[in-house]
Amino acid sequence: MFRIFAVLGLIAVYPAAIASGNGTFEGVASCAGSTCHGRAEGNGAVVRQDEIATWQEPSSASGAHSRAYAVLAGRRGQQIASSLGLGPATQATECLGCHATFAPSSQRGDRFQLSDGVGCESCHGAAGGWLANHYARPATHASNVSDGMTPLENPQARANVCLDCHYGSESTGQFVTHSMMAAGHPRVSFELDLFSALQQHHDVDDDYTSRKRKPNAVRFWAVGQAEAVRRATSLFAQPKFGMEGAFPQLYFYDCHSCHREIQDADQRRLTFEVNPGRPIPFGNPPFNDENIIMLSAVSGALVPGQAENFRNASRTFHRAMGEGSPAAAREAANVLSQRARALSNALSQRAYIDADAFRVIEIIGGNATRSHFTDYSGSVQAVMAIDTLLNGLVSNGRVTAGAAAGIRANINRAYAAVEEPNAFKPVDFRTALNSATTAIRRLQ
Repeated sequence: MFRIFAVLGLIAVYPAAIASGNGTFEGVASCAGSTCHGRAEGNGAVVRQDEIATWQEPSSASGAHSRAYAVLAGRRGQQIASSLGLGPATQATECLGCHATFAPSSQRGDRFQLSDGVGCESCHGAAGGWLANHYARPATHASNVSDGMTPLENPQARANVCLDCHYGSESTGQFVTHSMMAAGHPRVSFELDLFSALQQHHDVDDDYTSRKRKPNAVRFWAVGQAEAVRRATSLFAQPKFGMEGAFPQLYFYDCHSCHREIQDADQRRLTFEVNPGRPIPFGNPPFNDENIIMLSAVSGALVPGQAENFRNASRTFHRAMGEGSPAAAREAANVLSQRARALSNALSQRAYIDADAFRVIEIIGGNATRSHFTDYSGSVQAVMAIDTLLNGLVSNGRVTAGAAAGIRANINRAYAAVEEPNAFKPVDFRTALNSATTAIRRLQ
């Protein structure tokens, strides 16, 4: 994990051979010079310059990407690979697609190493086309993007980079199957603004704002929800992802609809609740619709002209899952994906004010939506959303840190209700969420 520190300070200039093409992955070491991103202290004039240290931080979430490859050699990684017959996890393409910057051999520069884990170029793009000149005049952010750098300030671009691993993609090694989870792989979750905060390696200062404009928590959260729906439904619509042999690919479904206590007694005790947002037959496993619930709420608040079309597409999709053929379900998934794309475009392009955050919080925590939080996954998304949007109001100066701290107890109660999936109690969660929403409402 600390291997990169050995090269800090040694790379100050970049020979022409490094910039060998737009698709060349140069490796973390190529970013680690002490005049670049390898300082021990973040005191650079334009960027912090301690980004490598933040990426390697061993004790926090900010260092998770640097640890991604190492976990493959751990006990869990070995057990999963053994159960699935993959051979060593550190060599399995099914694992490396997300646990490393898995560039083709022909596109690896001299300093590239798989053992770096999820390195700089997993998010920022292959550096061969821009590494040698991205920091020098007359380079601009726009010219760097033109040379191949990923425009992560764009919420749609950032969401899709994250979703490749934090949901799945069509690329090699970037799709977690039900078999992998059965073998012990953790469940996958995603929320763009929260994940962005955990992985932020930069300061949003005047320089950043002048080059990339100030990020907005509501925009990033909302676009992240839309892109998550689009990704899930577009993958599900493809039989090679939506089916596993003769069975549906159960990765797409809510785990706890099946993984629950089963009793054979005279007096039944249901361990699930019927969800009013899903017109599917009683007892059918539901599609994991956590992001659909969130996007339905945000569309009603921020893009009301598209809200009903999205809700209709959602209901049609759920109904087709329970009453139609596989082909009908895939067709409905494609329509829902198109609706999500339209919402993503609208949410990405609109202007935002503080009232938007209050409006979205009110809809998520209000009676109409709160009744849809019957499942663990959707409830997790809801409390992350309330937390994210409240933090955004604090960052914008609309809510004081002291006032937010007074609401934190209610949010923490909601987090506690979803801390352990097997102990999830929907009624307790909805009560805590209502308390948090009521408290935030008083701050308007």
